[in-house]
Amino acid sequence: MKATPRRLLGKTGLSVSEIGLGGWQLQNPSWGTCRTDDAHRVVHCALDAGCDFFDTAPGYGNGRSEELLGEALQSVRSRVRICTKCGHGADGTSNFDPTAIRASLEASLRRLQTDYVDILLLHNPPMELMDGARAPQYEELEKLKSEGKLRVYGVSLDHGRELETVAKTTRCGAVEVLFNVFHQEPLTAFRVAQAAGIGLIVKVPLDSGWLSGKYRADSQFSGVRERWSRKIIERRAALVEQFATLLPPGMPLARAALGFVLAHAEVSTVIPGAKTPEQVEDNFAAAGTTLQPDLVQAIRAFWERELKGDPLPW
Repeated sequence: MKATPRRLLGKTGLSVSEIGLGGWQLQNPSWGTCRTDDAHRVVHCALDAGCDFFDTAPGYGNGRSEELLGEALQSVRSRVRICTKCGHGADGTSNFDPTAIRASLEASLRRLQTDYVDILLLHNPPMELMDGARAPQYEELEKLKSEGKLRVYGVSLDHGRELETVAKTTRCGAVEVLFNVFHQEPLTAFRVAQAAGIGLIVKVPLDSGWLSGKYRADSQFSGVRERWSRKIIERRAALVEQFATLLPPGMPLARAALGFVLAHAEVSTVIPGAKTPEQVEDNFAAAGTTLQPDLVQAIRAFWERELKGDPLPW
């Protein structure tokens, strides 16, 4: 196993590899990945690269992502961190009722072949459930924590206003937040989260593959990515080209995109997904990358100019 830089997860007492593995693509037909052995190779490649943080959810592949991680991580469970979620079930239904959280977690534990998870997140709940002063879900999460079924709880969310609400009204120890070169709006709340002791887990850091540089204006998509219109595809392609002009000669786009996220000290770990071991290796090549401050500022200015007033749809 290689050494990958580690960071503290807020004030939880946990430390994590600064690059983790997002598990949405594992043996998931919606992402064009269907083979069990391919999924196992991805997980073991991540372990070999020094990864000790694995993110999943019941709804990823109708529970299959959790099952695969349970199989692949059983022998190393004591030295890895597993993050899963609740609210969107393996059967495709959604239920954020406090009474459903325990059953969801226990089903996840069976699939993951473990008796606890390191982190449990409410999976993009409605905005009203992010207000800890009103939402009863956090009391149930505290109970599960006191029973040892989870070590840290939090929320997966997309926007700065949501992050600020969670930071100010709950006792969450971790938040998974959508943040990348093309979606920098949550940055406004990073310091609020840090002051609250929250560790930030950054999801979709490569904009579903666009910031790896492998797509163009004429790219065709299926599955999850069919959501993009031709106009949006062409705009994303143009923005990728603009982003590339900001980088030093020879710097790969994916390394720069992940390095930009990791340039923010409030971030504990970033969780790019991968469909192949080669993609895992490309992602982990960004570990330890340090972008010059003027490049970080140029990327922020790029977003301010091109995207702040006219954001891309996810």
